[in-house]
Order: sequence, then C-alpha cells, then structure tokens
Amino acid sequence: MKGQRIGYIRVSSLDQNPERQLEQVAVDRVFTDKASGKDTQRPELDRLITFVREGDTVVVHSMDRLARNLDDLRR
Repeated sequence: MKGQRIGYIRVSSLDQNPERQLEQVAVDRVFTDKASGKDTQRPELDRLITFVREGDTVVVHSMDRLARNLDDLRR
C-alpha cells in the first residue's frame, strides 16, 4: 500500500515565506503553523498527526521545524 506524502511547515514569524521550506518537494497535502519554536501549541501539527495513516510519509524541511528537541517531539 503506497501512502501519501504529507508536508509540515512551521514558520516563526509572519514575514517568513512558508512555501520555501518545501518548494522542491512534491507532497499531497501540507499543514502549516505560524508559531515560535518555544510554542508547543501547534494546531496544524495536531491535525497532521490525526490525518496521517500507516504508509504515509511526513516531510519537513528540517527537524527543527517539527520540534526543537526530542522531548518536544515526544509530547
């Protein structure tokens, strides 16, 4: 079973261009949060976690866009 490629983008300020994070990557759906790395309240990341299914691949520009550290990622 081939899954979807799901993109996650987090920008920390309104002047950052979110599309640049995944501009070279083909994804089926993208979830975008505008939040500081310190802010653990990320509604679009929560939606992504609910949306993703077995076989899907989550794509991020870099790990620091997903979480600041492993403890935050485990939340």
